[in-house]
Amino acid sequence: MNIRKLALVLPLVLAGFSMPALGEGMPAHDMNHQAMMHGAGGMGPAEAGQGAFAAIREIVAILEADPATDWSRVDLAALRLHLVDMNELVLSADVTEREIPGGIEVTISGVGRAGDAARRMVPAHAGELARIEGWAASAEELTGGNVVLRVTSGDRRAEAHIRGLGFFGLMASGGHHQPHHLAIARGHGMPH
Repeated sequence: MNIRKLALVLPLVLAGFSMPALGEGMPAHDMNHQAMMHGAGGMGPAEAGQGAFAAIREIVAILEADPATDWSRVDLAALRLHLVDMNELVLSADVTEREIPGGIEVTISGVGRAGDAARRMVPAHAGELARIEGWAASAEELTGGNVVLRVTSGDRRAEAHIRGLGFFGLMASGGHHQPHHLAIARGHGMPH
């Protein structure tokens, strides 16, 4: 297995999932496509495209490989909306960070789609950050739609860690993102 394929499959294996073998559990159009792309010598593109498209494709592969998938509940449109929120937050949010005792306080602008994304994502993610041992995290929506996130620790090393991550590193922290995306796609709403 080449390095690119390993990089795509390893997160699934570590999460307890496996990719189907060529043709196994796949619709005919996917089998033909995979055979065309990986037929001669196994060489072909490994990337599924743009990041959100690749994330959806990864979830589709998991759902198709799982015979217990309840297709009547699958909601990939909800997953797409969440991925749009992630994109807006990371690429378009107006963020101001300041050091506070034990960590940082971040104000995220409430303007536009990035503000809407912040109001949906930051309070939920604060709960995930608060689960990290030794960290305290809270978020609140202010008048005008701005969101404030505070993350602190009483431990000096953790304090440096929190400050080093900054807002975007904090939002990417934790191992809940992939299971969260799968839960959304399986039609379980937007649980965090």
